[in-house]
Amino acid sequence: MISTALQDLFGGKAAEAVLLSVFHHGEIYGRAVSRDFAVSLDAVQRQLERFERAGTLVSKQQGRTLVYSWNPKSRLAARLRDLTGVVYDGLEQGAKEQLFAERRQPRAKDKPVIRPR
Repeated sequence: MISTALQDLFGGKAAEAVLLSVFHHGEIYGRAVSRDFAVSLDAVQRQLERFERAGTLVSKQQGRTLVYSWNPKSRLAARLRDLTGVVYDGLEQGAKEQLFAERRQPRAKDKPVIRPR
């Protein structure tokens, strides 16, 4: 597991995992974040609820799954997304590929999972 400043700022791996995942994917759900970052599902779900209570994330029901994304109406969410982007951009390409190896959406053949910037 790669550790970033987000873990130090927000006090845990679950917060870091949630923020990086929602930044990378746009929409996330707890079990996928738990699997990608090897963090307990309970810790991820608690962190998702905290971010939602704070107004930075919003959720919607898709079947039996709660899917979370950035709150488009929150100025705090926009700033948090910017901060997460700074940390995300600072990760090495290999670290991004390791953390986000599983594709969530269909892609064209040979298209990379991580877009180089």
